Amino acid sequence: MDPIKAMSLLNRACPYLARTGMTALQGLADAGLSGSGMRSLSTSAVEQARCGVCPGHTGQSALLAKASECPVVGPSIRANDAAAAVKASKAAQQAPAAACPYAKCVDSAEAKASAGANAPSKAGVAASTAAPVSHDSQEAVFDYEGQYQAKLAKKHGDKSYRYFNNINRLAGRFPQAHTANAANIVTVWCSNDYLGQSKNPVVVDAMKDALDTYGAGAGGTRNIAGNSALHLRLEAELASLHRMEAALVFSSCFVANDATISTLCSALPDCVIFSDKMNHASMIQGIRHSGAKKHVFNHNDLAHLEQLLAQYPRSTPKLIAFESVYSMSGTVGRIPEICALAKKYGAITYLDEVHAVGMYGPHGAGVAEHYDYEASLRAPVGQRIAGSLMDQVDIVTGTLGKAFGIVGGYIAASSSLVDMIRSYAPGFIFTTSLPPPINAGAVASIQYLSDSQRERFLQQTHVRQLKSDLASAGIPVVPNPSHIVPVLVGDAERAKMASDMLLTEHNIYVQSINYPTVPVGEERLRITPSPGHSTAMRARLLGALDSVWNRLGLRRTSDWEREGGRCGVGESRADYGEHVGWKRGVEYMWEDHQLKQARDYEMARKGAVPITPAIPETVQQIISATMV
Repeated sequence: MDPIKAMSLLNRACPYLARTGMTALQGLADAGLSGSGMRSLSTSAVEQARCGVCPGHTGQSALLAKASECPVVGPSIRANDAAAAVKASKAAQQAPAAACPYAKCVDSAEAKASAGANAPSKAGVAASTAAPVSHDSQEAVFDYEGQYQAKLAKKHGDKSYRYFNNINRLAGRFPQAHTANAANIVTVWCSNDYLGQSKNPVVVDAMKDALDTYGAGAGGTRNIAGNSALHLRLEAELASLHRMEAALVFSSCFVANDATISTLCSALPDCVIFSDKMNHASMIQGIRHSGAKKHVFNHNDLAHLEQLLAQYPRSTPKLIAFESVYSMSGTVGRIPEICALAKKYGAITYLDEVHAVGMYGPHGAGVAEHYDYEASLRAPVGQRIAGSLMDQVDIVTGTLGKAFGIVGGYIAASSSLVDMIRSYAPGFIFTTSLPPPINAGAVASIQYLSDSQRERFLQQTHVRQLKSDLASAGIPVVPNPSHIVPVLVGDAERAKMASDMLLTEHNIYVQSINYPTVPVGEERLRITPSPGHSTAMRARLLGALDSVWNRLGLRRTSDWEREGGRCGVGESRADYGEHVGWKRGVEYMWEDHQLKQARDYEMARKGAVPITPAIPETVQQIISATMV
């Protein structure tokens, strides 16, 4: 084929070569002239590789070298070239032997000498490169289905197989739902829709309006028809919430963590990652995909973290990845101390606030904001507070799918870092963006919770009362200062049985948590009270748990204490203080004076705070004091 015609065809067909002008391609073709003349553009990579032993051969043509850079066909070209080179080398080695008149005699003698030897194993034959693989035999193919079933059998055997219950939450009856049978109503006690925002009329109406105006879908990736004013508005709201320069929205926070950590740490030369032992799987996945060197430090163990950091000079890029609220234990990351270590050793901080955004701080920005509660109250939303803990965190990651009640994830950081992730992260670039109704609902939820304290006030007071009631009943709760109520079982099979009994016999849904989400021996039920759980619901939960604990013979707090304790249950609070991560001697992150402020704020804003009978006596005393 005429070279110029061939280049024209390639130029039109290949999106990679199409970015190279015809003049440049002509130059690449001309560069292929050698002693043997211009190689045809239609010559395959394999054929050219076979000519590699010919005198005057100059290797791969310039045009083919250009095509090898293509992300689509490049790998195939390189694989063909490698295979052809191996074949050519073998041919060159065999040619002298083939010409020798004695070679066949030697080969025949060696074959007879080995005839009495034991036959090689299948593995040995498969591993040999001397003979090509034959597909004419009756050898069975790999048992794919058998492998799948074996993996599942292993899960069933160690009692870690996961069962997904059919739970359909009812917007009009939150926190209730129906099962596969619509007439079977259950109370949900384990939802991550912590504040009930998914059914908030303000949020639902915003989503309906966006649906009517813009339709259901996004239309593509952010780069192709999927970037809208609602995306930009949502990212502006998130940046303002965290008092950062910029934010970037992803399809989920798992994707946000994976894409950001892998992209960032692969871009930083010789980066070293320091990861808390209890970090979420999404961060662990991002660390693996980054290819960076990593160290895992014991949960909230500052001495261990510093020991690891001290191994490297300040000039080495370092990232410390940790969480604010750890979802399965309810413990809190030691944010001020970790930020101080990061500054001392030249590291940047990556703080996952997934289970804290919407829940903590006067505006719902998370635990970092809650540390500077009073200063955050005084400063306008979006304004940087110099010297605050929020100002010391380099990267914040959060979700729209828990307290905000929608779906999606995000990061907030400096403008340059966010733009770099936007430009390089495959998890952001090559996926359809969030649809307009999702963006609109998220904006409405963030704005609502930035202004309203009612939901946080009710949720936190309900948590206090439930933890108090469980302690009185001897039901073992892993101690923590957050809104998570982990009830320790300590056995995978019995945790599943307890969950099933609660659902089938008491119409209460609390999912069991087992390995690998928590370590073996620390299996638990994870309870999350909401603003909508009434006193009657709480009483039924306590009665049901007491019944299940008795019937299954599960250990109570006193039993764990006699055995030496486990993950904080039955252990000395003094010894466990550093592990839980909050201020020493302070039992709850939402302190009494902050609950009082939240109540006073709502009284001034709305004239009343709808108070359910679930408010504990200590909080009732706070409220009564304000009425004097």
